[in-house]
Amino acid sequence: MMKKIGIVGGTFDPIHMGHLLLAEKAYSDCKLDSVYLVPSGFSYFKADKKVKDKETRLLMTGLAADNNPHFIVSDIECRREGNSYTVDTLEELHALHPDDELYLIMGADSIFEIETWRNPSRIFELAGIIAAARDDIDEILLGQKCKELTLKFGARIEVMNFPRVEISSTDIRNRIREGLSVKYMLPDAVYEYIEKNNLYKD
Repeated sequence: MMKKIGIVGGTFDPIHMGHLLLAEKAYSDCKLDSVYLVPSGFSYFKADKKVKDKETRLLMTGLAADNNPHFIVSDIECRREGNSYTVDTLEELHALHPDDELYLIMGADSIFEIETWRNPSRIFELAGIIAAARDDIDEILLGQKCKELTLKFGARIEVMNFPRVEISSTDIRNRIREGLSVKYMLPDAVYEYIEKNNLYKD
């Protein structure tokens, strides 16, 4: 029986409640069977920024997903050498699940950037898109862009309403550096791991 599999990728430096809320809402609202959480190995988008090593980010992602039976943590990008490209990850997941439907879950703002990603036509061949739209996004422009991508690439895009979550990995890192609390912005297990290992304090 064909399954619907979602994919949430990111640097996850660290993974936080916003990432998990996105994955869970897509799972529930879009009737997915499972959601892969995929920490990036080396993100060429952030080549100029200091990012925590991939082993640590993968471990924190595992801690975050530990109590959710439909979350699957994947080390696909962490195992891969060189830059992390979405199309390569989708190729690997398609090979693992040739008879299932893949859905790439992303913020709706990425819809306007996806044509700049490596091989966008193949991305749209391999996966549908679940675009999480916050209430501050221009619905008309988003609708026009989705229609444009559908006509150009045969894209399958589903727009999902998603509340604005004022949590970011950058803010979490800054707060830790400044000695401010980040409790409740992260899963407890991730918070405790960061505290125990004095991460992000330098």
